[in-house]
Amino acid sequence: MDLFSDDYRDLALSVREFARDVVAPVSAQHDAAHTFPYEVVAGMASMGLFGLPFPEEYGGQGGDYFGLCLALEELGKVDQSVAITLEAGVSLGAMPVYRFGNEAQKKEWLPQLTSGQALAAFGLTEAGAGSDASGTRTTARLDGGYWVVNGSKQFITNSGTDITRLVTVTAVTGTAASGKKEISTILVPASTPGFRAEPAYDKVGWNASDTHPLSFDDVRVPAENLLGERGRGYANFLRILDEGRIAIAALAVGAAQGCVDESVKYASERVAFGQAIGRHQAVAFKIARMEARAHTARVAYYDAAARMLAGKPFKKEASIAKMVASEAAMDNARDATQIHGGYGFMNEYAVARHYRDSKILEIGEGTTEVQLMLIAREVGL
Repeated sequence: MDLFSDDYRDLALSVREFARDVVAPVSAQHDAAHTFPYEVVAGMASMGLFGLPFPEEYGGQGGDYFGLCLALEELGKVDQSVAITLEAGVSLGAMPVYRFGNEAQKKEWLPQLTSGQALAAFGLTEAGAGSDASGTRTTARLDGGYWVVNGSKQFITNSGTDITRLVTVTAVTGTAASGKKEISTILVPASTPGFRAEPAYDKVGWNASDTHPLSFDDVRVPAENLLGERGRGYANFLRILDEGRIAIAALAVGAAQGCVDESVKYASERVAFGQAIGRHQAVAFKIARMEARAHTARVAYYDAAARMLAGKPFKKEASIAKMVASEAAMDNARDATQIHGGYGFMNEYAVARHYRDSKILEIGEGTTEVQLMLIAREVGL
């Protein structure tokens, strides 16, 4: 795979221009108002971004996961809320249907999701369950040809928008031969009676991203809404999370690079003690370290993506990329805010949004501690 082909470069350039011309002008407004950027999502849909890694037969663009990562990096430079909307819509929303759905499920749902006209959500996390599958409390029981789902989920992205059409839910469907909980995955259309997206969270950052707790009260869906093999729900979601960590790493690299770009611009224009502050070694060296972090994290996610697309094991590399990139984003956001001084504390500045937004990158889709655990396991500890 040529990571530097003209096709990849052209894609990155087109998304960069879209981020600059369409996303950036409205980012502060949506962040301040905590509103979902429907017009931006429509623009991404018209560009085919939601269909990037899917085959054309399902309405996709016939591209690959690395193309998605490049798009996420460019969007992450200017607006993490927009980037996570795309990331969750593709890698967490549509990808489970593509990876594990039967042909009927793919034909029903993927054209809607790859077009960007509809969004799907990934219902895994609960109050007492995320990384720990044994804590899952949501249940699904068969009753007359229907799954009856009861329970709740937390922190679910893209779950309550006007264009949300589907939630994929992990639920306890019985007891496995080992005596542990049998966890399966159920497709729940958002219009199903008994399903409810509760009021949106009041978050520290990602204010233009849609995030809700969900409740399921005797939600009845047909038995054929089982996604993949019964009892394989949690294992399948772990595969989705492995891939998603590469995408989150790409988003985080975008955030880290965005902080570099904003800092270079500010340090070149801001004058103190008779010269641009970027000419002071203390500031110049700080920005140099920021650039090194972004570059290192980019190489890490490139490597993980290349391994995944080559069919090689990539779990360890995905965890390394996710950890390194999320830490780079947080560190760069802190340094960029310091370089901007008082202006860095003003929400109208992009670095202030990155400062608030970047922390969740060290938590969502597997905390830093989970990544360390996974890396340690992969090296044999």
